[in-house]
Amino acid sequence: MKLNEANLNALPAGINVPNYDRKALTPGIVHIGTGNFHRAHMAVYLDDLFGMGLDHDWAILGAGVREGDEKMRRLLETQDYLSSVTERAPDSTSTRIIGAMPGFVPVDPTNAPLIAAMSDAAIRIVSLTVTEGGYFIDPKTGTFSPEHPAIQRDAANPDAPETVFGAIIAALKARRAAGLQPFTVMSCDNVPHNGHVTRDAVIGLARLSDAELAEWIGTSVAFPSSMVDRITPATGPHEIQMIAGLGLEDAAPVTCEPFRQWVIEDNFPAGRPQLEKVGVTFTEAVDAYETMKIRILNGGHAILAYPAGLRDIHFVHEAMQDDQIRAFLDKVEQTEILPIVPPVPDTDLSAYKQLILERCANSAVADTIRRLCLDGSNRQPKFIVPSIRDVVAKGGDATGLILLSALWCRYCFGTSETGAEIAPNDPSWEQLTLVAARAKDDPSVWLAMREVYGDLGENAAVVARFDQLLRAVWADGSQAVIARYLDGTL
Repeated sequence: MKLNEANLNALPAGINVPNYDRKALTPGIVHIGTGNFHRAHMAVYLDDLFGMGLDHDWAILGAGVREGDEKMRRLLETQDYLSSVTERAPDSTSTRIIGAMPGFVPVDPTNAPLIAAMSDAAIRIVSLTVTEGGYFIDPKTGTFSPEHPAIQRDAANPDAPETVFGAIIAALKARRAAGLQPFTVMSCDNVPHNGHVTRDAVIGLARLSDAELAEWIGTSVAFPSSMVDRITPATGPHEIQMIAGLGLEDAAPVTCEPFRQWVIEDNFPAGRPQLEKVGVTFTEAVDAYETMKIRILNGGHAILAYPAGLRDIHFVHEAMQDDQIRAFLDKVEQTEILPIVPPVPDTDLSAYKQLILERCANSAVADTIRRLCLDGSNRQPKFIVPSIRDVVAKGGDATGLILLSALWCRYCFGTSETGAEIAPNDPSWEQLTLVAARAKDDPSVWLAMREVYGDLGENAAVVARFDQLLRAVWADGSQAVIARYLDGTL
């Protein structure tokens, strides 16, 4: 049965549907980037809240600035902007229909419809899921890059911006001229200090064309930080067939793990929905939660993924069934990462680590190693390099983390250890494969990538250890080297 509003009350048994009147919803949030993660995370929390009969004036108006966003809008339009979300655990599966998004702004190259939507007084929050790489961060400095070509284009054409940040600035300018309170801008991306990063991008771009407006944004607009977490695989034929097996036709079904977490800095001058009633944590300690998640979960994903990728392992749970890979993940987490993660309120870090291992082992989610290996050039500087730096600064032994960097380098060579070709899996894949090939004979060139490692490549001890480990991986293979790491003979 086709997923749409008319069919909601006739869907197959076992599929939960919204228990509220979607016609009574009014948008209070414009969300830019309505991919799988958003629909499995923020949209689910709001659906829960609406189901309690609360805050029906905080519905989501979907939006985007890319060609792919327009494809998503057209697809969801045929379903009255409904989405199925299936939570999968080894012993249970549950599917629900999420109705928290009653509309979607048409995507236009000038972003005029998006700017108009955000200029509406009813919109009090603009939230973003634009991926880790969407914030125009200079990899060499870790800060906003005003030199990026897209930013330069928006600076020259502020009334017809191409970027999400240019559209936000134009809408804030329109609201200011109309005497309306500015909306709150909230990043929902897995970026360290995402509130500060978003603020820097918006103000940095505004400063290039209107310094006075930039000053007003800096003093008037809130950019709360947040930490988001839920394992949400990409949708493919398997997921579409799975939902069809339930008797439901959904062209963009979402599957995810049962676990979800959302931690937010409570800084919303224009108001916010009562998300604390559905499990969201509001705290001033977002940075602590974020560091824990980025170092232990996201860092753990990398530790798990690259040895598995070199062995042609397809699914994450299959990697967790490999005794050596699981032991490698556990040892690096326990001995190198946990000791440098700051305390988190009401959280046992060892228990959190154990939860991560259990989540990765969830065979029902069918998350892929290739997804975890994706975009290492953006993820390594955020998830692994800071841990290496902190361990070294405290005089600790970062061998496991440095070995992980060697495994990433070997992966970027472009073939697995069976000789199978690894398809491009990074925006900078061509450059990475060239550097990885050179690093086979001169490992130091890998750490010399300042956009990834910063000045870590100038640390003689780290360079020497990396040199030893990468040469060993090439000479003996990853399994032999990991075995020596695990038994302490490396």
